[in-house]
Amino acid sequence: MANLKEESRDARVARVDMKLEIVVIPVSDVDRAKEFYGRLGWRLDADFAAGDDFRVIQFTPPGSGCSVIFGKNVTAAALGSAQGLYLIVSGSEAARNELLGCGVEISEVFHSDGVYTGTDEPYLFGRQRVSGPDPEHRSYRSFASFSDPDGNGWLLQEITTRLPGRIDPAATSFGSASDLASALRRAEAAHGQHEKRTGKRDENWPDWYAEYMLAEQAGTELPT
Repeated sequence: MANLKEESRDARVARVDMKLEIVVIPVSDVDRAKEFYGRLGWRLDADFAAGDDFRVIQFTPPGSGCSVIFGKNVTAAALGSAQGLYLIVSGSEAARNELLGCGVEISEVFHSDGVYTGTDEPYLFGRQRVSGPDPEHRSYRSFASFSDPDGNGWLLQEITTRLPGRIDPAATSFGSASDLASALRRAEAAHGQHEKRTGKRDENWPDWYAEYMLAEQAGTELPT
């Protein structure tokens, strides 16, 4: 009976949407931080002040459902203590080049060799960095890191195909026109291989593209 009650309770909780929307980061110079995140091309959502003792600023990265907040007397966290903040991108090298164009100091693209070597920057959980993207460009494997002026650490992570169960297949979406275009190009390449295998032109290619793109994002079996 106790197990049934626990399962029923868990089912009720699972139906309640709980969306992570805000991450608070500590900064020492509010205007400097505002200039830095604005230079990244992030959307400025708010800049509110109450007298001389309180100010809060909110930025949202392009395509993100989660925002960052910083300001004066917003958090007592130590400067630079916000680490391992992931920014998911469809192409790590393209995203890195864009940030370089914004004047941001950013690492080269790297991947993990899978060997634990002890404590390191938290991004790879102590695994050694290897120069260059993952040789097979597998999702979750390629990174680039940068920090804001106060040492808060950000990480670009390349993901094109989600692991099963990571997103709701009924709520597929693309964060930007660039992400959608990249997904269309991958679908086009895969569809070309599909037509080679069948030996004929596929008149229903729009349906095939749609099925492929939905499956790729949901991490389910891809059409062949």
